[in-house]
Amino acid sequence: MNPSSPKKKTFKFSLLQKIFFFVKPYNSFFRISLLLALVMAFFAPIRPYLIQLTIDKVTKPNIQLPEWLNTLFFHADVHLPVRFILYVTIFQIIFIIVESAIRFSFTFLTSWLGQNVVKDLRVAVFKKIIALPLKHFDTTPIGTLTTRTINDIESINDIFSDGLIPIISDLLIIIFTLATMFWMDWQLTLIALIPFPFLIVATYFFKESVNKSFVSVRNAVAQLNAFVQEHITGMSIVQSFAAQDREFDKFKKINKDHRDSNIKAIFAYSVFFPIVELVLAISIGLAVWYVAGKQLQPGLLIAFILYLNQIFRPLRVIADKFNVLQMGMIAAERVFKILEIPEEPGCVSVEEKEATKSAGKINFNQVWFAYNDENYVLKNISFEVKAGETVALVGHTGSGKTSIISLLNRLYPIQKGTIAIDDVNIDAYDLHNLRKQIGVVLQDVFLFSGSVMDNITLRNPAITREQVIAAAKLINVHDFILSLPNGYDYHVMERGSTLSLGQRQLISFIRAILYNPTILILDEATSSIDTESELLIQHAIDTLITGRTSIVIAHRLSTIRKANKIIVLDNGEIKEMGSHDELLAINGFYAQLHKMQFENGNGLPIS
Repeated sequence: MNPSSPKKKTFKFSLLQKIFFFVKPYNSFFRISLLLALVMAFFAPIRPYLIQLTIDKVTKPNIQLPEWLNTLFFHADVHLPVRFILYVTIFQIIFIIVESAIRFSFTFLTSWLGQNVVKDLRVAVFKKIIALPLKHFDTTPIGTLTTRTINDIESINDIFSDGLIPIISDLLIIIFTLATMFWMDWQLTLIALIPFPFLIVATYFFKESVNKSFVSVRNAVAQLNAFVQEHITGMSIVQSFAAQDREFDKFKKINKDHRDSNIKAIFAYSVFFPIVELVLAISIGLAVWYVAGKQLQPGLLIAFILYLNQIFRPLRVIADKFNVLQMGMIAAERVFKILEIPEEPGCVSVEEKEATKSAGKINFNQVWFAYNDENYVLKNISFEVKAGETVALVGHTGSGKTSIISLLNRLYPIQKGTIAIDDVNIDAYDLHNLRKQIGVVLQDVFLFSGSVMDNITLRNPAITREQVIAAAKLINVHDFILSLPNGYDYHVMERGSTLSLGQRQLISFIRAILYNPTILILDEATSSIDTESELLIQHAIDTLITGRTSIVIAHRLSTIRKANKIIVLDNGEIKEMGSHDELLAINGFYAQLHKMQFENGNGLPIS
């Protein structure tokens, strides 16, 4: 025996337990759906049996009717076949209406249950994603998380609407029908089921074949999604380098793989369904042969033909439903892997909390940091920023400037040393409260699709329009926003593509001042900005840093000169520290950077 087999079964059972954790709020509806499945299975043999009695009554009027049927007809005189047919027909019409209502309720309820589980699970997954450590996003493609949140969770819905519960319903119908057949004539039942093992074998191979095809189709769809998303995002590069034909050929190849995978699945269906029809025809033929040989009542034959159809009809799709269930379980496994990723320490909730205002004193003490735990990008970093001071970080690309502000925000854990705000280790702070006190303005400002107002407030209902306008006026940005079509209601496209870099920066400054952080971080905030925007941004920076602890990264010299302290970084180490004049006087690393700027033109940044 394969020792891994029990482990595999336990794992699947535990996975099903995790899924049913999200069913708990809807347990009563789940039980009702199972009850409806049981009722449908109980109803399944009734109509064929009534048809059998009707035929037998017509061909042999004196047959004895079951007692329950006499009770159902209120012991009416149904001795005459015509009267019996009339009563049975009326009952059949009522029965079909009731059965259809039950089947509708079952189908609607299972789909409703699946959609509610999907809704709750998707909320849980997205809540988890926004609480994950930033390091996770460095190593996980965006498309993967999107697929988990949308496609994979939607597949879990199929477990309820097309998988587990419908399979239980189909199996119950088969069991009840077989039980009825054996009760009526066990010998005829065994004769009719002689070809049944061949169908079981065919169903198994069909299930395996379609499952492989489904996996292949899913992989091909994932490749298509990734390729299209990547190339639409980078379309400017594709067109700029005249690479349309080459990339189009790649797309055609991926698309061909997708088509081939689907054709394999179609082939499996094309083979399986005729096999089912063939086996059914053989079973009916055997039943006719047996009834004719024994000269049994014709009603029995008609009933058995109907019963065989009731058995074979769910068998046509039950293998497919098992595949749907299996694919749903695979999708669930991927989704629960996201839910089981450890959250950031201190990230208790994503809801708003009241933060205790800090003074803004910052201490880095012998900090060592590496993104992959091996290659240190920061080495023995120690410095202090007093409350209300402005410190500039200067250095070449890759020197570790952005890493320092990432650590201050606790976006990554450090390997050695300590970082403190107001002499309290940042690990002791609630993560939400910590980040609420730190405002960050990045070089590449990200804007969401929506209005300018939405991007400034981040849809925080506590921030009023009047507060936004007051903040914009404070940093002289109000007139710029009014110059946009519809002003504050101007619709910004995805990533702010309809605004210039400078305009996006100005919006981010309003956002920063509205949230009134104690510590302000400006990461290359005026890099690659036109002169007109720079004047507005410079005024905004002067307003923002007043009275706040500020860390300015690679700013232009006009701001660097105003800094209380300049820290010069190179290859993850602090090379020099002091004021602008002090660093020029020692004629070291900073002086060389300063000289390079003026050699390349007075308007360029120093890194």
